[in-house]
Amino acid sequence: MKFAASLFLAVTVSGPALAAGQLPRTVVPVLYEIDIQPDATSLTFAGTETVTVDVRQATRTMTLNAADLNVTHATFDGKPVRVSTNAAAQTLTVTLPAVATVGQHRLAFQWTGKINQSAAGLFAIDYTSIDGSKARMLATQFEAPDARRFAPMWDEPSFKAKFRLSSTAPAGQTAYSNMPATSVAKRADGSQLYRFGETPVMSSYLLFLGMGDVERRTVSANGTEIGVIARRGVIDQGDYALGAAKRLLSYYNDYFGQPYPLPKMDMIAGPGSSQFFSAMENWAAIFYFEPTLLFDPSRTAESGRQSVHVTVAHEMAHQWFGDLVTMAWWDDLWLNEGFASWMEGKATADLNPSWKAGASAVAFERESAMAIDATSATHPIVRKVETVDQIGEAFDGITYMKGQAVIGMMESTLGADVFRAGIRRYMAKYKYGNTVTNQLWTELSAASGRDISGIARDFTLQGGVPLVTMAGAQCVGGNTKVSLSQARFGLDTPSKQPQTWRVPLVVSTVGGGSANAVVTGAQPTLLTVKGCGTVVLNTGKGSYTRAMYDDAGHAAVVRDYGRLSLEDRLGTLGDDFALALGGYQPLDRYFAVQAQVKAGADPLEWSMVAAKLERLGGLLAGTPLEARLRERTRMLLTPVLGRIGFDARDGESPLVGNLRERLIEQLGSEGDASVMARARDYLSRMRQDPAALPGAIRQPILSTYAANATPAEWDVLLEMTKAERSPVTKNGYVRLLGASVDETNARRALALLKTDVLTDPQKASLLRAIAGAHPDLAFDWAVVNQATVDGFIEQSSRSGFVVGLGGGSRDPAMPAKVANYAKKYLPAGSRAPADRVIAQMKINREARDRLQAATATWLAQ
Repeated sequence: MKFAASLFLAVTVSGPALAAGQLPRTVVPVLYEIDIQPDATSLTFAGTETVTVDVRQATRTMTLNAADLNVTHATFDGKPVRVSTNAAAQTLTVTLPAVATVGQHRLAFQWTGKINQSAAGLFAIDYTSIDGSKARMLATQFEAPDARRFAPMWDEPSFKAKFRLSSTAPAGQTAYSNMPATSVAKRADGSQLYRFGETPVMSSYLLFLGMGDVERRTVSANGTEIGVIARRGVIDQGDYALGAAKRLLSYYNDYFGQPYPLPKMDMIAGPGSSQFFSAMENWAAIFYFEPTLLFDPSRTAESGRQSVHVTVAHEMAHQWFGDLVTMAWWDDLWLNEGFASWMEGKATADLNPSWKAGASAVAFERESAMAIDATSATHPIVRKVETVDQIGEAFDGITYMKGQAVIGMMESTLGADVFRAGIRRYMAKYKYGNTVTNQLWTELSAASGRDISGIARDFTLQGGVPLVTMAGAQCVGGNTKVSLSQARFGLDTPSKQPQTWRVPLVVSTVGGGSANAVVTGAQPTLLTVKGCGTVVLNTGKGSYTRAMYDDAGHAAVVRDYGRLSLEDRLGTLGDDFALALGGYQPLDRYFAVQAQVKAGADPLEWSMVAAKLERLGGLLAGTPLEARLRERTRMLLTPVLGRIGFDARDGESPLVGNLRERLIEQLGSEGDASVMARARDYLSRMRQDPAALPGAIRQPILSTYAANATPAEWDVLLEMTKAERSPVTKNGYVRLLGASVDETNARRALALLKTDVLTDPQKASLLRAIAGAHPDLAFDWAVVNQATVDGFIEQSSRSGFVVGLGGGSRDPAMPAKVANYAKKYLPAGSRAPADRVIAQMKINREARDRLQAATATWLAQ
């Protein structure tokens, strides 16, 4: 096959020198022709492939990736060759009898491999069918470095190639992949050989193969067939996602300026779970675990509908940002994930304005990103990745949520239309290729006519959170002169070291005008804003920064809180709480703002207040203030739940439904007697009639029951778990078995991990659930039972799973235990998750000491 120009771009893109562990570029793949013969019963498969390769430089050796594969035969241009493997490096080296000449050649392999029971490579999902029979679905998960568990490949994102895939499905089952099947041949035993069409050039991690007893439903949009594939009997639950995808496809075709290029786009629902991901953007064959794609109103609340839309929006955005244009190496993973996270919010906000997705991002995603970024364990958005473990670690809150916030800041700075023009330039220029971050900044700068690379690099090449401080404001002649400076916001000592950003900022006055500035360094930046009303820093919260006022400025914000936009109200709540956590200002400033959240406030405000009270309660658990703070929390939140009621009302805002869920679950965990009584009553009725518990409150009611369960009530949950046929509901029950605050129940849940009652993914989710209320117990058990835990956690989660179990501990000895575990079991380059857990525990201890006096004063009022 001739070498396409777009493929040449993909493998020769300018960028940093090769990272340690990257494959040489002397030989590159052009076309893979792969045939897979799975044996789902024995959990094994056999494979053959022929790869058309382009030898760029004469060589006698070719190195590619392979992991957990037993290669039994290999040829080069039809002649047998010798292969050797390096299990630690996950590579396979072919040694030729003579030097290969420059040009195209054919490299072929035969091998056998294993079908995993957790989501890596080709894996099995075991579940109970609607009729009660046992069933097994097969699927693949290749991101980040697991295509090499499926076939020998150049398994790095810059080695884009075309793929022709074929596979045999058992009688009665359907196979599906990135491209439509070009032929389906029935064999004598009833099995069917599927041959799928040739893909465009793409990265290996985007290849997909699945099969099972499934149904498919489709709609058409803009000439593309959109499908949902689900296990038999639940296809109706995919209708909402289909409708959402149809609207989103038109939206994205317009936004990116490049029409979706493949003939179909399937969304596949798997009835399992993973510790590492919930959905994966395989090109034209997007894989989702069922709760993120299927919507069952009888069992799922309104928040579930919103979650489906947001997840579909995220994965569909990847079909352009990630699939059509792909980062050159995992250092720039944020180009995929940060953009898709931002795009999910933008598309959701435009298509579902009543959900207030932009304000919600200020309240929650922005806060989550800064909570990680303001610690000594942060890292730049563009990070150095050299090992397989580090690839997995790159999928974190910095990559997703800070990336999302920084992209939002760049749109806010340039304006929506100019920003979109830059994105369209980027897509048109690099489609079917690979990029590094600077190429995005170049196209945005060209579209805007201004060099934005300095601001952009400040926020992507260094970790940390800026802090803009208002030193004073003065009204002069109908205008307000504001003095601003910039420093670094941190939650521990290392994260407070001096650091400089160029922070683009909008400052406004209530009832007046606004002005733009770029604030950098400690030297004052003087800004004149029209009007003499209350000054609002970072208006609209479009910039990624904390903002702190002087005393007079903060008092004015409290006074005029109700006149601020929703985004500014939420951002002020977030900033004031975080500034108190970090010791920059007293907690009473936050309490003063919280007091302005009135009975009829937006549901997002009450959701945020509830979240901050929950955080404060977690920090002060085990102190003399714990019981009083719980009582005050119930006193504040119970009337809010009383106003909106336990039952959903026709025509109510979707955000009211979200708030109801949060309040029921939080009050239940705080020991509210009325909520607990409701939960027990619902469970009693539900055992006779599963429909007795409304979908709108199902999850928080079940969570309340599980958290407060007696040993006898835990037995009820175990009985329900064993009897449940729906795999999604069963997985939820498994997590509930680990949610009890009763240690006896927690120990009984741990005992299940050594039985065959649960699948491997269920065991992992159960252990994480136990760690929520019993971090010391879960961590210590995992260390003692290391071999058992290694048997059910996924490779991509290995560096963070066990250390994360201890993160909620208040035991002063836990940081040393986590450090010792990491030193013993994790390679030196894979200890970043442990460092993050240790840093957060130290922050929690310091914040607990810092906030007790102010909290005691507030409780006494």
